[in-house]
Amino acid sequence: MTQIILQNIFQDYANGKESVRVIDDLSLTIDGPSINMLLGPSGCGKSTLLRMMGGVRPQSVKSPTAGNVFVDGKVVIDQLDEAITVFQKYSNRPDLTARQNVEFPFTLKLYKNTCTKAELKAKVDEMLEAVGLTDKQHLYPYQLSGGQQQRIAIATALVLRPKILLMDEPFGALDPQTREGMQKLLVKLYTDLQCTIIFVTHDIDEAVTVGDRIIMMSSHPGKIADDFTIANPRPVRSTEWLRTGDGVQYYQRIARLLKKSELSL
Repeated sequence: MTQIILQNIFQDYANGKESVRVIDDLSLTIDGPSINMLLGPSGCGKSTLLRMMGGVRPQSVKSPTAGNVFVDGKVVIDQLDEAITVFQKYSNRPDLTARQNVEFPFTLKLYKNTCTKAELKAKVDEMLEAVGLTDKQHLYPYQLSGGQQQRIAIATALVLRPKILLMDEPFGALDPQTREGMQKLLVKLYTDLQCTIIFVTHDIDEAVTVGDRIIMMSSHPGKIADDFTIANPRPVRSTEWLRTGDGVQYYQRIARLLKKSELSL
């Protein structure tokens, strides 16, 4: 079972001659497998935390400024092999077909000799089928819709079977119908693969229907404002469920905190 611990995290950034604190003494433990939704106002440090958990360090910036990130008991000091990130902006290579994009990680030094050609073919076939794009595998990104391009990005991440999947508003640019389909796909893939997902979003409906746990951050500087689990089983959480009973309560709890943070900006 993967465990991520953020211990007394501070993050400061230079602003001219002064220093601006973005995250202030934040501590958090995430146990997997689970889907953890990270919400908060713009500028509260959500993406900064996501990068820390993956071991990605901005150039010329000490990150975190103070505190430690642990994954399975080890301090994260460099980019983490076990963590893969999916961004809102499609990261597919335009010169490669859908299939070649999913195969691409295995051309990199870290993964190049981790499986045979037959095993690679089986892995890629499995992921293309899982995201419903077997029939589009020989098309290039420009020939695919936005939702299909993001399916390829997710397949490229999950083909490596990562312990940790970091998602930075991955469905933010999609239309509502496509977004809902991608949310259902993510839950299906998670059920099959059982990894630890940290998912940054601004969409309350998305957070409540997809997540096991909601982690709310306050603004300027970022701290944990609320942290709770969704008691209702995920298959029950539909669009209709959101408008009644528990769904409304969860929605309002998040909305109130977001509103409070916006007013404090």
